[in-house]
Amino acid sequence: MYTTYILYSTLLDKYYIGFTADDIKCRIDKHLANHRGFTGKAKDWKLVFHELYKTKQEAMQREKQIKGWKSSLRIKELILRSSTD
Repeated sequence: MYTTYILYSTLLDKYYIGFTADDIKCRIDKHLANHRGFTGKAKDWKLVFHELYKTKQEAMQREKQIKGWKSSLRIKELILRSSTD
């Protein structure tokens, strides 16, 4: 299984969208570790959304779709809808 996910940093007031084949908890731990990437700029990333897919291609397509929105309002709506399901 593959997971498309959204993290949120209160410190940066930013979302991070990604996908992984790894266990989601392990992947978040990597984001929180010291590194030079975008998520290395903050240590308060929280998982706010995730979806499971059978194939890597499906997860990648969903990640690309969400990133293509370029709208935090649309991302917030997705997160809100998923929390009420």
